[in-house]
Formats: sequence, C-alpha cells, structure tokens
Amino acid sequence: MDDQVCPRCKTTKYRNPSLKLMVNVCGHALCESCVELLFLKGSGSCPECNVPLRRSNFRVQIFEDPMVEKEIDIRKRVLKDYNKKEEDFATIREYNDYLEEIETIIYNLANNIDVVGTNKRIEQYKKENKEIIMKNKAKLGQKELELEEILEIEKQMEELRRAEIVRMEQEAKKQKIRDKEALIDELMFADGDAKDILTTFAQTIANKPDVEIAPVVPKVTQFSSGVKFTRGSGQLPIPIIEEGPLYKYEAPIVPDRCGPDAPSIQDIVSNGYLQHVRAETDTEKAGGYSSTLPCLRALQDALAGLYHAS
Repeated sequence: MDDQVCPRCKTTKYRNPSLKLMVNVCGHALCESCVELLFLKGSGSCPECNVPLRRSNFRVQIFEDPMVEKEIDIRKRVLKDYNKKEEDFATIREYNDYLEEIETIIYNLANNIDVVGTNKRIEQYKKENKEIIMKNKAKLGQKELELEEILEIEKQMEELRRAEIVRMEQEAKKQKIRDKEALIDELMFADGDAKDILTTFAQTIANKPDVEIAPVVPKVTQFSSGVKFTRGSGQLPIPIIEEGPLYKYEAPIVPDRCGPDAPSIQDIVSNGYLQHVRAETDTEKAGGYSSTLPCLRALQDALAGLYHAS
C-alpha cells in the first residue's frame, strides 16, 4: 500500500504520523495544514485542477483512493434530486432505465466526461420534476424523523434495562448481607449446636427460590431501520412435510472400458498394496479411519483414466 502523501507540501504519513488528508468536491487531497494555508486570504482553488473550492466543503479523507471520495460526494449530491422510487414508474423497465441514467451521470461527473452537458442535463431534470423531487424529499425527511424516534425509544429502553439489572444486582448483594447477619446473630444467641445451625441455614439458602424481576419492555414490532416484523411469524409452527427417504443410493453406470479392473478391498489387504501407505494411528482408528479405503480410492482414480466411452 502506497504511503499517503500531500501533493502540495509532500509530507507523508511516515514522516508525520498525525497527518490528516482532506478532500473536496474535486477529489484531490490536501493535508490539513495546506488547507489552512490555502484559505488564509479567504478563497482558494485546487493546486492540481484549479477548481474554485470552499473551506466548508473540505472533509477528512476516509478511503485511501481520493477518487472514491469524489464519487461518494457526487453520488450524494446527485441523489438529493434524483430521488424517485420504484412506485413512481409505470413499469420496472422504466425504473431500471432511470437507475442507469443516474449511474451514467455519476460516472461522467466523477471522470470529467462532458461535465457541462451533464450539469445541464441535471438542471433540466430538476425543472421538469420539481414537484416530485420536493414531495420525495418531504417523505424522506419524515422517514428520517421516524427512524430517529425509534432509535431514541430503543436507547431509552436499553437504559431502563441496564438500570433494572443494576438494581437487581444491588438487591441481591443486600439480601446476602442480611442473610449473613441473620446467621451470625443466630450463632451468637441461639442455644443449639452450631453445626446444626449451619446445616439448617445452608438448606434454607439452597431451597430459597431465585426471584428475578425482569424489566417491563414493550414488544418490539419493527427493526431499527423501520422495517416492520411480519405478524405472527414467530408464532406459527413449522410445517412438517412427510416425504419418502431423503436419499436413495443408485449404483453408478460404468461405461465400457479398456484396462484392468480396480482391486477389491480383500486384494488390497492381501496383495501388498498397503506396504507403502502410512498405517492409521490408534487415534485415527478410534475415529473410524482406515488406510485401506483411501488406498482403494486412489487406485480407482488412477484406473479411471483407462475408461473409454464409445
């Protein structure tokens, strides 16, 4: 992997471990110090492509390839206006053509292909579909609010669950302390045998049921992403399909062949085929492994090349 380097000051990540590369809409990277120097006069342009830049548009580079950062930025900007859904089209073919058009626009802008014509194409689309764009933006904002509400509810329920667990642990510790104090008092003031008292106490503790108070959590009906569960999906029994045997052995059809037959297991054992084969260990033999079958399989594979199909 090539070392990250600022194209302006030539500082590398090796020489400056705290180096932060930042990218803008043009996709070219600059280190944080060069970005500050670039905007000392209030405005600046990219040292590589001379595109006018804004300080607010710089962000820390996440991916090693700055072109990936450029494509992500372009994709976000294009998808703000190209926000139609599948239900906005009459056929699936029209929707697929629409998606292909989006990818073509992103590719042209990312690779500087007919940038002026592509931007005119985007402006024309925004004029023709102004109402649909605004409506879909409103829908998207509503969905984001709903997701934020769901995440906030989940966060609150998680905090309640943790608080309940802490309370239960503290209650269990207090109960142990009370039991221990009761045992000490009984040993100090009771007239019976201490051994009998300890035995009775141990039996009482063993027979005491563990009462756990679980926090009351409402039943979750949807994922964090907003996708709702299918109703009754966790309550229906799994259907049992009654069929015949799952597997039935059928002997393979062997074509006419020219050559010797593969030896049988008895021939392998009696005719010295195992002299140059490692014998199985006791551990392997206990697991059911035998060196005879691998030897037979190897001989069958070797003789399989002599099969001839007319």
